[in-house]
Parts: sequence; structure tokens; C-alpha cells
Amino acid sequence: MKEQSAGRYHGILFMALFACASCYIGEWQVLKAISISPLIIGIVLGMVYANSLRNHLPATWGPGIKFCSKTILRLGIILYGFRLTFQDVMAVGVPGIVIDCIIVTVTILGGVLVGKWLKMDSDIALLTSIGSGICGAAAVLGAEATIKTQPYKTAVAVATVVIFGTLSMFLYPIGYRAGIIELTPDEMGIFSGATLHEVAHAVGAGNAMGDQIANTAIITKMIRVMLLVPVLLILGWWAATAARKHGGAEGGKGKVQVPWFAFGFLAVIGFNSLNLLPTAVVGWINDFDTFLLTMAMAALGAETSFDKFKQAGAKPFVLASILYVWLLVGGYVITKVLTPVLA
Repeated sequence: MKEQSAGRYHGILFMALFACASCYIGEWQVLKAISISPLIIGIVLGMVYANSLRNHLPATWGPGIKFCSKTILRLGIILYGFRLTFQDVMAVGVPGIVIDCIIVTVTILGGVLVGKWLKMDSDIALLTSIGSGICGAAAVLGAEATIKTQPYKTAVAVATVVIFGTLSMFLYPIGYRAGIIELTPDEMGIFSGATLHEVAHAVGAGNAMGDQIANTAIITKMIRVMLLVPVLLILGWWAATAARKHGGAEGGKGKVQVPWFAFGFLAVIGFNSLNLLPTAVVGWINDFDTFLLTMAMAALGAETSFDKFKQAGAKPFVLASILYVWLLVGGYVITKVLTPVLA
């Protein structure tokens, strides 16, 4: 028993070391310049390890790694709420909220339907759609914690949103400054925040286009992050309904798996909106949260082999490409038409 307990702690410590390395590498200027976060580095390092030295890992360490990919992941999502306030929502106003709701709804539902049309794995289609529609890797992690799918499917979904989100981070500033994207600064900020995949992508692209656009883009992006809560609640209900249907013949009953961490996430946003903690403390919490999420990503990567990527095939990237075109074209049209009407 003591050996199993020690092995569990060794597994957790092992992932913590991966997170330390990821955070250190994330400080390299070349990676900061393209807004590659420690979370992405963590899953890459984990996957490299999984496909090279994983067979040498003591079996007793496995539960610790799974603890990181489950429990620590949920704690990281809860603490993510310290990056948001309800005042941010009020600052961007009705246009940002409505456009975000449209983008998130169409991206997720449309992605699921396209995934069926492509006859691809339903979990990968759902995770890819949620990652594209809400906030990249963090949203994929939240959805994974709700539907409890296989780690390699999470890794595939994360890969798609990283690739297309990074591409957009460079294209948006170029298109805006060249006059190809004909939007006012406020509209450009809403468009960027409503369609860019990761929070880091919104920050990077916004800063390249000026403070006014950056502020609006970041706030609009954070509203999309808040929409993770209702999406996870609906996802939990949907998973329970699907379980009841599949288990009906055997008399099984699917119970609604309420993602309690989503309520914790919302509660933390409410607490953070009161401005009770000093800015320095909130900053420390956000850094610690990044570390926890990086541990979770490294753990997911450590359970993912490249053979699983081959098994997934090219369809996830085809789906991500279709969603990417929708975000670019559909997001632009919606922003251009609705912002003046709702302002």
C-alpha cells in the first residue's frame, strides 16, 4: 500500500517536473514572440516522452499521472476564473456578447454536424469544435473532463486549434493593416476576440494592432471563455442522455454528470469581480494556474502515442479547416453587420 501511495506521488512529481520544464521553455523569446504557451509545450513534451521512454516508467506511477490529467485539470479550470470579471463583460457591451454567443453556438453545432458528415470520431469532432468555438486548449480540457474521453483524442483536438489559432494570430494584423479586413478598431477587436482560438492568440494579435483593438479583443475573448460554463452543463446533460440510450437494452441508466468544476469556475469569476485580492496576488494565482494546467497537459501527452494520431487520420484537420474558414468569413460578416446595429 505504501509503495502504491509513493508511486502515485512520484507520478505527480514527474508531471510537475514536466510543467517546470515547459514553463522554462515557454520563456524563450522565440516562443513568446509567437504566443506559444507552456500548456502547448507541456503536451508536446508529454507526447515526446510517451513515444520514447514511457515503457521505462514504473507502473506504480501511472495513477499519479492520471490524477494530473483528471483532478488537477479540474482545479486548473476552476482557478482559470481569476483571469475574468463580470465588469469585463459590461465593458465590451451587447455587440460583443451577442456575437460571441452566435460564434460559439454555430461553431460547436456546425462542427458536430460536419464531423458526422465526414464520418469521423464523434468525440474528436466535439472536442475540436469546442476548442475552435470557445478558447482553444483550455476549452478542450474542460470538455474532456466532462465527457471523459481518451487522452489521444484530446491531443488531436488541441493540435488542430493550436495550428489554426497561431496562423490567425499572424494573418489578422496583416489583413487589417493592409486594408483587406475593413473594420473599425472596435469592430476589429470584437472580430479578433470572437474568432481567435486561444486567449494567447487574441493577446498576440491584438497587441500587434494597437491598444484599443487589443483591449476589446481580450475582453471579447474572455466572454467566450465564460461561455464554457453553459456549454459544459449542456455537454454533461447530453453525455448522460447518450449513456441512457446506449445502456437502455441492459437496463443501465445514464446519470447527468454535472461538471461541478464549471460552477467553481463561475464562482471564482464572481469572487474576482469583487476585487478583494491585490493585483499581485491574482497574478500569482494565474501563474500557479498556468502551472497546474501545464501539468494536466503534460499528463495527457504522456498517455498519447503517435500511433493514435495515425488512427485519427486527416479528418480532424479537415474539420478544423472548415471551422477555420467559418470563423474567418462568417465571423467577419457577423461582426460587420451586427456591431453597428447592436451598439
